[in-house]
Amino acid sequence: METTRQQKIARQIQRDVAEIFRKEAAPALLGTLVTVTAVRVSPDFGYAKIYVSVFPFERSGEVMSSLEASTRLVRGALGQRIRNQLRNVPEIQFFLDDSLEYVEQIDRALRSDQ
Repeated sequence: METTRQQKIARQIQRDVAEIFRKEAAPALLGTLVTVTAVRVSPDFGYAKIYVSVFPFERSGEVMSSLEASTRLVRGALGQRIRNQLRNVPEIQFFLDDSLEYVEQIDRALRSDQ
């Protein structure tokens, strides 16, 4: 269970990373639509797990590898934005949130049964 402070920091990181994707890390996204769906922060604020959704789904593998390669750039830009809220910038990791793809597969399966 997350504390209120963890939730606030997670929401701030989510907003900031989305803005970084939109403005600074656009070349790393390879022309795809990438949405930050959730952020989970450790209790000591040392680590942040960032969950992203990629559209189109077929390019998710290459986008995720590109994001892993640009982690340093994103973390540096994040540090500039949250330097007044946190003492240390958390280590970040990107994870693929494929829940939308799962919903689409279920929808296709239901439509094919009709």
